[in-house]
Amino acid sequence: MDKIIPWLNAMRLRTLPLSVSGIILGGCFAYYNGHFDEWIFIFALLTTISLQILSNLANDYGDGVRGTDNDERVGPQRAIQSGAITPDEMMDGIKLNIIIVIVFTMVLIWNAFDPGSILYIILFLLLGGLSVYAALNYTMGDSPYGYRALGDVFVFVFFGLVSTLGSYLLFVHTLDHVVVLPAISIGLLSVGVLNLNNMRDIESDTNSGKITLAIKLGKKDAKRYHFALIIGAMLFTMLFSILYYVEPYNFLYLIAFIPLLIHLKKIKGAKTANDFDSQLKVLALSTFLMAILLGVGYILY
Repeated sequence: MDKIIPWLNAMRLRTLPLSVSGIILGGCFAYYNGHFDEWIFIFALLTTISLQILSNLANDYGDGVRGTDNDERVGPQRAIQSGAITPDEMMDGIKLNIIIVIVFTMVLIWNAFDPGSILYIILFLLLGGLSVYAALNYTMGDSPYGYRALGDVFVFVFFGLVSTLGSYLLFVHTLDHVVVLPAISIGLLSVGVLNLNNMRDIESDTNSGKITLAIKLGKKDAKRYHFALIIGAMLFTMLFSILYYVEPYNFLYLIAFIPLLIHLKKIKGAKTANDFDSQLKVLALSTFLMAILLGVGYILY
């Protein structure tokens, strides 16, 4: 029992709703177009959750062994930082998690495609491999991209485009321009969560040599960037619902704009690391809520 709690903390379960937002959207639009499959949806969720946990464990390991996680950092204490899990134990957990990701990915592909769909199978095997690479190399390796201000790009691509468009492709076996704008919105909001985290850690990351986009921009411009991300996501979502309007239910997502606007007001006045940290859960759950309401708004009729 003494080890279970540290491992659950290291998995950072509060990040999981954000990670599945794109899967939910892709599944809802596939359902709307008559191509939904429960098993594909379940294993897409399991694969994404296992990848997010892998990313969280790798992040704990990478920042822990580099000393980036230290007493200056605000937020929940990491497992290696606290000494609750040793680096060797964490690496064993990462290796086990990679095996779990591979199993879920193979089962997902097996459920989604018949043996003759060679190109699709190869595509999703490559996407699975790239996803594992992205999860590991954010803070691990000789030149982690999270230390070179490239995290925003990877988050937008994998949390937005790959998650939403990829899950839709699993169901429908074709890409559809209808899903592009929602994918962009989820990607922008996901980058917003990362930027919020990086604004919180500007001081500690600077002292430890970790270069993020927030550090390059400075706190003032990082806030402006944050506003652009959130407002941009809202505008893309509104544009989507106008261009592809079917019925009033399509605007259910506007409910999620309320906490997003409150969030922006809080960020405008944020000054300390704790001010930014307190908004992480708000933005992540608001993104999750918007994904559900946007998707459900197109399958209610």
